[in-house]
Amino acid sequence: MNLTTLAWLGMAAYAVHILEEYTFDWRNWARNALALPVEWNDFYVTNCIVVALGIAQAMLAETLPIAPLAYAGLMLINAVLFHIVPVIRFKGRFSPGLVTAVLLFLPVGIATYWTALDSGKVGVSTAIAGLLIGGLVMAYPIVMLRLRSKPYFIQADPEAPAALNGPVQARRPAA
Repeated sequence: MNLTTLAWLGMAAYAVHILEEYTFDWRNWARNALALPVEWNDFYVTNCIVVALGIAQAMLAETLPIAPLAYAGLMLINAVLFHIVPVIRFKGRFSPGLVTAVLLFLPVGIATYWTALDSGKVGVSTAIAGLLIGGLVMAYPIVMLRLRSKPYFIQADPEAPAALNGPVQARRPAA
C-alpha cells in the first residue's frame, strides 16, 4: 500500500469516526467528560475543516508527504488522548468515537508513518514534525473554544438587542 492510498483511507476513517461521534452524542460527552464548552455548531464546523484537510492531505500525499503524516498524527493523537485515555481515566465510560479510534485511526495512522519511513520518502525528523503538526491541528479548535468566552474575543455589543448580536450573544459569560 502506498502513502496516497493510506492518506485516502485516513480520510475515509475520519468520515466514519465523525459519524460515530455524532451518533453517540459526542457533544454531551465532551461537555461532561472533558469540560469543553462545545456546541453542535462547533462540532460541524470543526469536522468540515477536518474533512477538507483530509482531502487536501490525500491529494498532496505524493508531493508533500508531511501532509499525510500530519493528518495521521492528528488521528493518532485524537485516538489516544481523546478516546482511549478518557475511557481509562473514567473507568470504562464510553467515549463516542472510541470504536473507530481503535479499529481505524490506530492501524491507519501507524501504517501511514510506517510506509512513509519505510519508503524513504521521509526521515525521522519529518515524521516527528508531522506528529507535532497533527498535535497543533488537534489543539487549535480546543484553544479557540477556551478563548472565545474571554472578553477580548467577544464581538457582541452588550448594549445592543439580542437580535442584533445573533448566536454570539449566548457565548457572553454571565456578569
